Amino acid sequence: MIETHNDSVSYEIFAKRLASLRAALATAGIAGFIQPRADEHLGEYVPPAAERLAWLSGFTGSAGLACVLAARAALFTDGRYTLQAAAETDPTLWQRLHIIETPPPAWLAAHVATDAPIGYDPWLISDEQLQRFRAAGLHMVAIANPIDALWQDRPAPPRAPALAHDLAFAGRSAADKRAEIAGLLRAAGEDAAVLTDPASVNWLFNLRGSDVPFTPFALGFAIHHADGRSEIFITAEKLSAETRAFLGDMLSIAEPAALPAALAALTGRRVRVDPAASPAWFSEQLRAAGARVSQAPDPCLLPKACKNPTEQEGARRAHKRDGRALCRFLHHMSEHGAVESEISAANRLLALRGEEKNFRGESFPAITAAGAHGAIIHYRASAASDRVIGTDTVYLIDSGGQYLDATTDVTRTLWIGPGAPPAVLRERFTRVLKGHIALATMIFPQGVAGPHLDAFARRALWEIGLDYDHGTGHGVGSYLSVHEGPAGISRAARPIALAAGMILSNEPGFYAEGEYGIRLENLLLVRPMPEISQTRSFLGFETLTLAPFDRALIDPVLLTPQERGWLDAYHARVVAELGPDLPPPARAWLASACAPVV
Repeated sequence: MIETHNDSVSYEIFAKRLASLRAALATAGIAGFIQPRADEHLGEYVPPAAERLAWLSGFTGSAGLACVLAARAALFTDGRYTLQAAAETDPTLWQRLHIIETPPPAWLAAHVATDAPIGYDPWLISDEQLQRFRAAGLHMVAIANPIDALWQDRPAPPRAPALAHDLAFAGRSAADKRAEIAGLLRAAGEDAAVLTDPASVNWLFNLRGSDVPFTPFALGFAIHHADGRSEIFITAEKLSAETRAFLGDMLSIAEPAALPAALAALTGRRVRVDPAASPAWFSEQLRAAGARVSQAPDPCLLPKACKNPTEQEGARRAHKRDGRALCRFLHHMSEHGAVESEISAANRLLALRGEEKNFRGESFPAITAAGAHGAIIHYRASAASDRVIGTDTVYLIDSGGQYLDATTDVTRTLWIGPGAPPAVLRERFTRVLKGHIALATMIFPQGVAGPHLDAFARRALWEIGLDYDHGTGHGVGSYLSVHEGPAGISRAARPIALAAGMILSNEPGFYAEGEYGIRLENLLLVRPMPEISQTRSFLGFETLTLAPFDRALIDPVLLTPQERGWLDAYHARVVAELGPDLPPPARAWLASACAPVV
């Protein structure tokens, strides 16, 4: 049982906060309010000043939404966070619901009158999300976020410096990227695009920063014009003279407060705004100014996702360094895992990564979970929940690094002996591994999208009536966000065709609530497969991640000859690429850990 906020004092704090919000809504004549877990960029990882949902409810996950009415309140999360939400929030204050099984618009429509005004912060919800609430017959009203006035000790907005991302890592100049995006806008008959995703802004201008935990963003907005002009809206104190010189004279720089005037100047122009990823505020401002809003995806999404040759080679180099650190960690865990705690183990891996070249920090808070904690898909160990891993235990470690040349994300599930793992555990682990291999070995025609591949990773589990409640794969940035669009491998993902140069995760799993969790994750690079056909373009995957799978948990009987062949070849590659750079004891351990499966 996690005890993150599981005491009466903490619950009392959240009860008072919820009551104060209800009082503010009543004073304003608002029947209800929706509070997403988002910042003004609608990002997954947000600065402390934007953690409004955590302040209100106690829920600290990276995806969720609260609906607050006068007499009831509900917290909505996806399958990754259902157990965490139950552990971190007071059941007497919050009804905890699965956001897919019970969509927030439907819940609100069932509990309020048709004409009841429901407040929303137009900076924290996309136009697409807003339309779902309106389609449910709800009377949505844009208001200033009442939490901002109630949160007395709210942290200051981030002011970290924006830094140049060297061409040796970026692979393309900002001028080249800006010319490409301008060409896309002209081809679409658009005059400009509003860029609100900091990943796009940072990619387009070859900037990086540290405004957001775990993700090297310099927060800001931009307007890019079809004639090649750019306007960037970023707090002036973030820009040193060196960074301003790097940006050059081909774009204008202004404070974010200048955004309303800049949007107003687009009267009569056709302006692209991403309806799924940009705050509704932008479309509302443009329409009020007489601009024609073109609802289309952020034009940087696909070019950014298709890594150029420099970024691809950087990913290979970074994964080799990351694998070296991970193998040293796995060697340590094979000998001393039982005496490590969840937090101490994660700290050890972080320290080992810190010894590697170009390392700049974790790419997300490590999910370090022993036993039953592993069944909480996005479990986060805390001082209150930290436990010694112990013996005869399943231990799951999902972690990643930010390197100047790549972003990594890898999960391994270990058996901490000395006893033998139960047969049912080995069967489930092996079926997850079969799904992992099925996806890693996929060859598919160009035009196939992530949702088309998702079932292949689940088949071995489905055969015995099992499944997992999360996507199989997400895009990964290049020294950017560990979760990157537009493509994903999931039943719920948009049908974006996979393209050469994309990097995606391959992470099937299985979770036995109250017992353990299994997840096996490598990153995959989409690459052309010209040898497959001379009449049609085919694609396949190159596995980037280098680290052994725990052979103690593998039941070879369940593997086909082809699956064994892939696993043995992968392990042989791990030894060949990492072994020479490891200390002798770790090198000997790796050779044993990667021995052929028999």
